[in-house]
Amino acid sequence: QVQLVESGGGLVQAGGSLRLSCAASGGIFSTYAVGWFRQAPGKEREFVAVISWSGGYTASDSVKDRFSISRDNAKNTVSLQMNSLKPEDTAVYYCAARRVGTWGMREADYDYWGQGTQVTVSS
Repeated sequence: QVQLVESGGGLVQAGGSLRLSCAASGGIFSTYAVGWFRQAPGKEREFVAVISWSGGYTASDSVKDRFSISRDNAKNTVSLQMNSLKPEDTAVYYCAARRVGTWGMREADYDYWGQGTQVTVSS
């Protein structure tokens, strides 16, 4: 019922920037927390950032000085701005929605998932 679609991934050189977007449909988006996760080759999926229903946000220690998350409830979108990208940021990035609306940092905290978008950062 709730659909999430990520976009904005691609190939970028180290030090560059990308902006990922997550477009949602089929739910009461303004009440959801929306998070970003990533899965690098050979790695488990890990938490990146989350924004609550009220706009509060947090991010993992590995990215919080470089990435930022924002939402536009009128457009049912959440964005992840990624700056100063490093090769270790290479991963498939997924957005996920959490109906309870508050922060969650585990995969199990989320109810809906997008298909992912590939981010590749070259050395």
